[in-house]
Amino acid sequence: MGQQGDLEYNEGEVIDEAAEDSAEDKYTETQMKAIIEGVLFTMGRSVSKDDLAIALKTSPARAVELAEELKREYDSYDRGLAIIRLDNSFQMCTKEFCFEPLVRVAAHPKKPVLTEVVLETLSIIAYRQPVTKLEISKIRGVSSDHAVNKLVEYGLISEQGRLNAPGRPILFGTTEEFLRQFKMESLDDLPIPAPERIAEIQNEVAQEYPDEENAANGENTNQPMAEHVPV
Repeated sequence: MGQQGDLEYNEGEVIDEAAEDSAEDKYTETQMKAIIEGVLFTMGRSVSKDDLAIALKTSPARAVELAEELKREYDSYDRGLAIIRLDNSFQMCTKEFCFEPLVRVAAHPKKPVLTEVVLETLSIIAYRQPVTKLEISKIRGVSSDHAVNKLVEYGLISEQGRLNAPGRPILFGTTEEFLRQFKMESLDDLPIPAPERIAEIQNEVAQEYPDEENAANGENTNQPMAEHVPV
């Protein structure tokens, strides 16, 4: 039993299959080269002549012949892709002149896309931090998992510790990147809502979460206060 890449074969198996069901009878030469092209593109690494032969149901020698012809065609194209030979394997890759442009794209920072939902979640975190996902979801009325995950991905928020409560939920807060993106020196630069808007929000919170309002006023709700503990 021999093995090349991810495919296994028995010695002579390729040639026997070719004799029983030859790709030459099913595909044109152009289509066979297209199959090699598709295999090389999909695998994203070097593919041995034996694996190409298995894909085409032909002999390794015929697979090499077709791969070499495809390689010459790519060399003649004024395009960004090429096919190279590595001993008894072939691989699709970009041509050398594409290297610097590709580096510029890869090094270019991904610009955060702040949808209305993500921006709303970020606002809650900025003003209520440190805050848990559950608290955010309570305020928004829907699950905020996706929005929080996107904000972590963008580097605008990060884990700030854990709540000393059952399950020890993660507390989230804004980062330096948040200040940088919104051109602020500190959280003190956050816009202050109008007094009437603050009163309106506090009234809505009091109606929806009376226990939290009582706790804020110093009343005993018979519930232990959670502590912010570092990770």
